[in-house]
Parts: sequence; C-alpha cells; structure tokens
Amino acid sequence: MLAAERRDHLLDLLAREGKIVAKEVAADLGISEDSVRRDLRDLAAEGLCQRVYGGALPVSPAIADYSVRQSVTPDGKRRVAVRAAALVRPDSALILDGGTTALAVAHALPPDLACTVITHSPTIAAALLDHPRAEVFLLGGRLYKHSAVTCGAAAVEAAQNVSADLCLLGVTGVHHEAGLTTGDAEEAAMKRALAARAADTYILASSEKIGTASRFRVLPWEEVSGLITDADPSHAVLGRLAAHGVEILAA
Repeated sequence: MLAAERRDHLLDLLAREGKIVAKEVAADLGISEDSVRRDLRDLAAEGLCQRVYGGALPVSPAIADYSVRQSVTPDGKRRVAVRAAALVRPDSALILDGGTTALAVAHALPPDLACTVITHSPTIAAALLDHPRAEVFLLGGRLYKHSAVTCGAAAVEAAQNVSADLCLLGVTGVHHEAGLTTGDAEEAAMKRALAARAADTYILASSEKIGTASRFRVLPWEEVSGLITDADPSHAVLGRLAAHGVEILAA
C-alpha cells in the first residue's frame, strides 16, 4: 500500500472508529508499527490527529485561537451555558473558567442573581459588569492571549487562596480513555488549581469536543462531579463515561 493510500486509510479509520490503534493497523495492513507511527506523526504535524500512547485520537477543533473559537458551534455552547448557569445557586460562590463556553455561561446568569464569581478571565469579568448583584474577583497573573485568561505561577498562587461551591471548567478534549485535556501545559495546571478550590466541578463541553483529545491532561474523571454537554446522548463516548459512573447533564 502506498503512503498516500495508508494516509487515506488512517483518516477513514479515525472518522469511523474514533481512534487508531497502531498495533491493529499494522497487523491489518501487513506493515510494521514503525511505519504506522511515522504516518501518524505526519498526520499530527498537519493537525489531523492527536497522537496518544499506542495510536491516535481525533484532534479537538477547540485548540484554535480564542477569536476563531467564538464562531465554533455557538448554539451548542449556548445550550451548555444555560444548563450550567442553572447550577449556580443564589448567594453561592462560583469559580468560572475562561473560554468561549464559560463566557456564554456569564451571559446566561440571571442579571439579578446575587452570587460571587471568581475567574481568571478578563473577558468574563467584563461581561459581568452589568450584573449589579454579582461580586467579581479577578485572579491576576500572566495573560495567556490564546485563551484570554491568566495563568502561570502567580495565577495558580492566587487561585490557592479562594474557595467556592461550584467550579465550571472548560476543556478542549473529552474522551473516556484520554480523559479531560487541553492544548497548553500551563493552562492545564491553572484548571487543576481552580478545580481543587471548589466543592463540585462540572465540565463544560459542547458536542465538537466529545471523543477528541489534546496534548495535556487536565483532570481524571474521578475528580469531577459531572459533564455538561449538548452531544447526542447515544454518542459512544458518553455511553462509556456513564457506564463508569460519570454524571452526564444533557443541555
């Protein structure tokens, strides 16, 4: 099989199965695992897959710049945001992550809701200016412009000095095997710091993130309270997560 044919075969397999297992592909095609791994490296370099141990997974479209992500599945993000906003109780404290879905949550909060919102996102803080009864605490640090959030040592230290009832956390990839992932190591560390300061953490994940993976792991499933998504309930990944006890809140 020519290299171009192997490439097409791998992309088709990724689309149909949602993953590639290098050992199985090598056996099916009668080629070495090294050849498959080289093909996967080439596909990953083009942004067409996310390499993981033993093979590859679909790459998340949510790793694009913040301005680009604003136009990705806006209706799905709004549905997720409305469902997530309903979890915020009056007079409670909320840690709200950055990102476009979290911004939709800020817009979905009732304007007269009395609550405390802790965030490391300047855009979310600004969106809450017209919520007169919401106290807003903005965590400082180095501004990571790709996602319009602060991160780094100063931001993590600031997060360690707050606590909340609920954390609504965004990720770029949701997969039953790869876990919850994002595209930047420092951003992943900041998300862990935020989640550690809340009694409950729910993951915000519009449908395009389900079944995909990014490079850096954020949290294991055991450390989150549930997943909020607008993805089809029959999605195979959601079925596997539910079977392992993950609460799925349909948006």
